Amino acid sequence: MPDGGLFRAARFRDVHLYGGFAHSVFAGNVPYRDFFMEYPPGALAVFLPPQVFGSSHYNAAFKAQMALVGVATIVVLAFLLVRFGAPRVRLWAALLLFAVTPVALGPISLNTYDAWPAFLTVLGLALLVFAWPVAACAVLGLAFAAKVYPVVLLPPALVYAWRTAGRRTALWALAAFAAVAAVVILPFLALSPHGLSESFRAQAARALQVESLGGALLGGADRLGWYSAHVVHRTGHAISYDLVGTLPRVLAGFSSLLQVLAVLLVAWLYWRGRDEPQRLAAAFAAAVAGFLAFTRFFSPQYLVWLVPLVVLLEPLEWALTAAALVLAQVWFFHYRDVFALGGYIWLVALRDLLVVALFAVLCRRTVEDEHAVLLEDETPVRVPT
Repeated sequence: MPDGGLFRAARFRDVHLYGGFAHSVFAGNVPYRDFFMEYPPGALAVFLPPQVFGSSHYNAAFKAQMALVGVATIVVLAFLLVRFGAPRVRLWAALLLFAVTPVALGPISLNTYDAWPAFLTVLGLALLVFAWPVAACAVLGLAFAAKVYPVVLLPPALVYAWRTAGRRTALWALAAFAAVAAVVILPFLALSPHGLSESFRAQAARALQVESLGGALLGGADRLGWYSAHVVHRTGHAISYDLVGTLPRVLAGFSSLLQVLAVLLVAWLYWRGRDEPQRLAAAFAAAVAGFLAFTRFFSPQYLVWLVPLVVLLEPLEWALTAAALVLAQVWFFHYRDVFALGGYIWLVALRDLLVVALFAVLCRRTVEDEHAVLLEDETPVRVPT
């Protein structure tokens, strides 16, 4: 339906880069050694197959592939919702909500590969819920090798494995995560240690980008005349529009610290509660929301990571995520105004604040579950009459 959709010729975001990488690999070149690729090695699992149809058909083949990944995600979500005991109305509502998110997200919904790691994280959740913790963490290891962010799901996953299957199984699960990630990453590290490390460095060393929470708030302060923001277009290995100066550098470091604290907070809250599958789903969503809320670089397609986890939860989480998706589409064709810190920067800031609110709601839900446990565990005292 949107421009850039499955039956539209237009392409957006980085799909042209994916095609270039695939063409180079098919020509005999090695990623990271013969050409720079800013994405982790696990991304090649979805970059390469569309090239079988040729460079002229790469865009259509890639979007079809991402649509199939979305269909597979719907199947996994259905199994999870049935496992959670969701009523029929909620089951269909959740699946339909997920199915129409490409319309809300707009042009980039099928033009990025973010649906691939998002599918792997939901598959890992399902394997945990269905008592396959080692396989689950192996899948999360593959997701980490594809997009890095799924590493934030490892703490709650290991806690769940420890409590439901024992310490030894949890250790095997951790080993499976590390082994799968190593199998995907180490060959490229051996072939080009500098090229691969430079790829990860280019991502980790990014400055405060305009669309991040800190960047958007500084942009709003600039609009109000409280701060003079300066945006620089970086065209190195990782292309971005960043705010430069002492305050943006401080906020970038503080943002990274908040990311770590958010992930640790989720793990701690989950550790204190019961090992119910629904709580694990909430912990997964909270960890990703916390990671996104305080990231230095927040592209609109990153919300794809959240959607399949959020639809497993309650309508309030659905509403917050849907509003963030729609806001991201509203300014998509006005990026020139956003990077110039025009009026659309307020919509970016609102999107970021909605994700912070979503993170708070998910953490609060975990606390409420904990309080419910305490109340249920209280033994009533019978007073003789």
